Amino acid sequence: MKNKVLESRLSDEVMDFITSRKTLLLSSLKEDGTPYASYAPFAIGQDCLYLLISEIAVHATNLRANPKASVLIIEDEDSCGEIFARLRVNYSVHAENIAVDSEAWKLGIDTLAARHGSRINNLSQLADFKLFKLQPQGGRYVKDFGRAYTLAGTTLAGEVIDHMRDGHKPRAVA
Repeated sequence: MKNKVLESRLSDEVMDFITSRKTLLLSSLKEDGTPYASYAPFAIGQDCLYLLISEIAVHATNLRANPKASVLIIEDEDSCGEIFARLRVNYSVHAENIAVDSEAWKLGIDTLAARHGSRINNLSQLADFKLFKLQPQGGRYVKDFGRAYTLAGTTLAGEVIDHMRDGHKPRAVA
C-alpha cells in the first residue's frame, strides 16, 4: 500500500511540475537520422502534450517524417537549487499530426488557446501551422541526486513509477 501512496504522490508532483512550465525542449530526428533539438510552447491534454508549430520549422518537418521524438521539461536554471540536479521530466513520445478538419484539431487548439491565449487562434488560421499530439511512451522524472524515477506507460504521470536505485557509483581507484 505504501508504494501506491508514493506513486500517487509522485504522479501528482509530475503533473504539478509540467503544469508549471509553458515550454518544452524537443528532440526530433532529421531525415538522415541526425538529432535536432528545439523548443516549443505546449499544452497538456488528456495524457498527451499538444504543440502548434509551423512546417517552416525543422522540428515540424522532422515530426511529420518520423513520429519518434524526445521531450524535456526542465526547471529554470535561475531558480534551481543545484545546477547539476535540476528538476526535470523527459518522455519518449510518438507524435501524431492532427488533421485540421477533425474534432481532435478543435480539442488541441482549444487546449492550447486556454493555456497560451488568443495568439493560438491566430496561428491556427495559418496554413503552415500544424498541430501535433505527443503521446508519451515512457519517461523519467528526476527530483535530485539519487531521486530519479522511471515513468512507465503512455500517460504523463506514469502508469507505474519505479525508483531508480542503481545510480551513481564511485570510480575505481587504480
